[in-house]
Amino acid sequence: MPVLHSKEEIAPREMRVPLLKMFGRSFLLQASWNFERLQNLGFLFLILPGLRAIYGRDIPAEVLARHKEYFNTHPYFAPLVAGATLRLEATTAAGGDVPVEVAEFKKMVMAPFAAIGDSLFWGGIRPLAAIIALFLAAQGSLWAPVVFLALFNLPHLLCRSFGLLLGYYGGLRAIETIQRFHLPDVSVRCKEISIVLLGVICAYLAHKGCNLQEIPSVWGFALLPVVLLFARLSRKGVSSMFLVLVTTVSLLVLAFLF
Repeated sequence: MPVLHSKEEIAPREMRVPLLKMFGRSFLLQASWNFERLQNLGFLFLILPGLRAIYGRDIPAEVLARHKEYFNTHPYFAPLVAGATLRLEATTAAGGDVPVEVAEFKKMVMAPFAAIGDSLFWGGIRPLAAIIALFLAAQGSLWAPVVFLALFNLPHLLCRSFGLLLGYYGGLRAIETIQRFHLPDVSVRCKEISIVLLGVICAYLAHKGCNLQEIPSVWGFALLPVVLLFARLSRKGVSSMFLVLVTTVSLLVLAFLF
């Protein structure tokens, strides 16, 4: 394990193994929570391989102390924060000038990334993946659960891995790079697509149900008020995931009754 003794930063290639360990540990970020400092122990566990690469086995007490402070962000963006934080640690240990202190940097970015992550993954990608899987399930496809897991986990795994590498190798420039993706706009587009797909599913199921009952498909327009209601609820801020769950439960009840 490379250890930094001189005023030179560790070569990027020597950080490959520590970064790989950090990626694996990022899945355990939320394995230890506490009411006072939330994710601080999980973050310290995540970044520990990188700190050992910089300082050796005997990490200075003040370094450990600043990573035991309050920390809370979206778990999928935590690797990016950890990577950029580690780069600041490496520069500081090498005697270089940093534009912002390590502890201050973490305080600056953890709340914005928490908000972006909640909106993008919980409010955008997850409902969209659920609706697409629901459409496949309505057609009787057994691949629906697999499609849901793939559509949700591929973006989140990309965010973890790409974020960690971008954070370490890009340093503070990683924040500017993330801003160029306009992730809040992406989450809004995902929500809009989810609502449209909900309407498509309602129309498809209405048409299919009318055919099964041997009644004219025009009666399917009776569901139009439901679609409009869902659209209004979405504009009022009701979670897309909640609307998906309501639709799913309604379908199960109708299937049981008819």
